[in-house]
Amino acid sequence: MRIFTSLDDITNLGDTVIALGNFDGVHKGHQEIIRRTVRSAEAAGLDSAVFTFSNHTSSILGKGEPVKNILYAEEKIRIIEEMGVDHLINIPFTREILSLSPEQFVKEILVDTLNIREAYCGFNYSFGYKAQGTPEVLMHEGLKHGFGIHVQEPYTIDDIVVSSTYIRQLIAEGRMEECTKFMGRMYAIGGEVVVGNRLGRTIGFPTSNLIIDENMVTPPNGVYITCCTYNGVKYPSITNVGIKPTIGEYNKNVETHIFNFDQELYGKEIRVEFIRRTRPEKKFDSLDDLKDQIRSDCIAAKAFHREKGML
Repeated sequence: MRIFTSLDDITNLGDTVIALGNFDGVHKGHQEIIRRTVRSAEAAGLDSAVFTFSNHTSSILGKGEPVKNILYAEEKIRIIEEMGVDHLINIPFTREILSLSPEQFVKEILVDTLNIREAYCGFNYSFGYKAQGTPEVLMHEGLKHGFGIHVQEPYTIDDIVVSSTYIRQLIAEGRMEECTKFMGRMYAIGGEVVVGNRLGRTIGFPTSNLIIDENMVTPPNGVYITCCTYNGVKYPSITNVGIKPTIGEYNKNVETHIFNFDQELYGKEIRVEFIRRTRPEKKFDSLDDLKDQIRSDCIAAKAFHREKGML
């Protein structure tokens, strides 16, 4: 997959079928749009492309609090590539792009730069100055410039419209199993393992600690059944998200205990996938009470992993 991070870098692009959208969660609704794009391009002998922005439009529009990310940038790219897309146009959303009228956006970007022959988008896709461009406007411009438009109606699961906004809500509420159903994969947090307070090691439950990325939407404090991937291998694990109130005052972080694992991970990259929240975080009266609860949490998590064939 060729990746373009600037419109100025685009050269030697053939005629294209393009999926249009933010694709900020690449959830099941987004995946359907991209799949249809790839199938159509293959059938017509054209190149498939995804046109999206590397930053959320809210970062420029400045309306309210910045929208938290569901995916890391590299994960978004990987998922799109795995879907068989030929070209990813992943450019920054800028004030220059914001100022383009819908007609200019279509002519200058889609037609003149990307050689569009067909477009796929969602029912709520918007583009151009003040989001004045709608699927209806895109259809009108398509007729003018000779490219086809396919608008996907709301994609629903259990009569609920799949959207990044709803998925952010599920993550923020700790509803991880529902999140998996709507995203088509488990929500994950990744990064470099940092040194914690090492308490877990002293009480028999060593953990790998990750710092919370403030740009990402994160689950509420609590204990989760998880899987941890290190060096390409997935291990059963249990994870606490929180501030460790029993032992002091700490910033919110993610600490994962990997079952049947004894390798040193400080400075290594890991990825933690969230399966199910088992309980909220709480402050215990003593360290012994905390250890008893951790032991009970681990027994329950191991039973789950054993039932799934991971232990």
